[in-house]
Amino acid sequence: MFKDKERNKIHADIMQEISNAYDKTEGSFIYDATRPVAIKLEELYKDLSTVAHKLDIEKLTGAELAARIYQMTGLTRKAATKATGEVEVRGNGIVNAGALFETESGIQFEALETRNVANMAVIRVQCLTEGTIGNVPANQITRIPITIAGITEVTNPQPIGNGFEAEGDGALLQRYYERIKTPTTSGNRAHYKSWAKEVQGVGDAKVFSLWQGDNTVKVVIINELKEPADNEIVERAQAYIDPGAAGAGEGVAPIGAHCTVVSAGARILDIAFDAVLEGSYTREEVTEEVREVLRSYFREISFTEAYISYAIIGSLILQTAGIVDYTNLTLNGGAANIYLEEDEIPVLGEVAINGE
Repeated sequence: MFKDKERNKIHADIMQEISNAYDKTEGSFIYDATRPVAIKLEELYKDLSTVAHKLDIEKLTGAELAARIYQMTGLTRKAATKATGEVEVRGNGIVNAGALFETESGIQFEALETRNVANMAVIRVQCLTEGTIGNVPANQITRIPITIAGITEVTNPQPIGNGFEAEGDGALLQRYYERIKTPTTSGNRAHYKSWAKEVQGVGDAKVFSLWQGDNTVKVVIINELKEPADNEIVERAQAYIDPGAAGAGEGVAPIGAHCTVVSAGARILDIAFDAVLEGSYTREEVTEEVREVLRSYFREISFTEAYISYAIIGSLILQTAGIVDYTNLTLNGGAANIYLEEDEIPVLGEVAINGE
């Protein structure tokens, strides 16, 4: 904003305002007396630029952005969460709360309860580290780093999930714009969506009014990874908005409004095609690349698009590293767009790459 306000230009402007009847050459009294003023004014303009920069909310980041949004709307940044789940422990002994288990790669989980194990027991665990690092597939927690007397084995029969990173600046800014562009008043649709997205683990929501008659609302949610929300997140959102869908006003929803929170349904998409691969890539590497590209696309269109585009899928495949060309693309066995219900989101299923 003040790019032209540097010391030499400021000093030249000052000198121009002084009569030529005086000696203004470098080293003269007039020159030396006005030079420090120009230097200090340059510093002042830099400070003014910083202040002006901070008036634009899109140029704020981190704590400054969070503070501004909180001051203007009361919205707060959602904190990171630790992944939770269950492990099966085998042996005979006592597992105390705080006992450690870990994956082969060293991701550690602690027991959240004390259990007396007689042959086998199921124990709830939580990752020691916040964020998505703790979201591990089934049968990955297999080590006991500190010996527990009598305990011989551990594993997690089901994936461990619900570990999320702290809400990023982009997501927080999006919630801010939703709040100011779609005013949340008197329990309107925007209000229910805003309430849902305030809940830890909820990434987005759709609101269906009068879904079972007067004074009924259904809120369909997905998690922060843009996947169907599990029961833990659904129950957390239900308890926050309207406990038990009773309409008693014990949550944030108004008295008399019966709100039911459910997870979005998953439309599984199986993809198959023939491909010519670049010589330096293996089929396994390319398959994983395709999976990651398509997962990213599905995250982008969740709750925003009514169908999965056959043409876009083909374009994304062609742009994937390691693929020279492809033919015979099918989505769930067909060569057409896949349409989604209003309460569905796409979830990637099998990816089969055939050909050379």
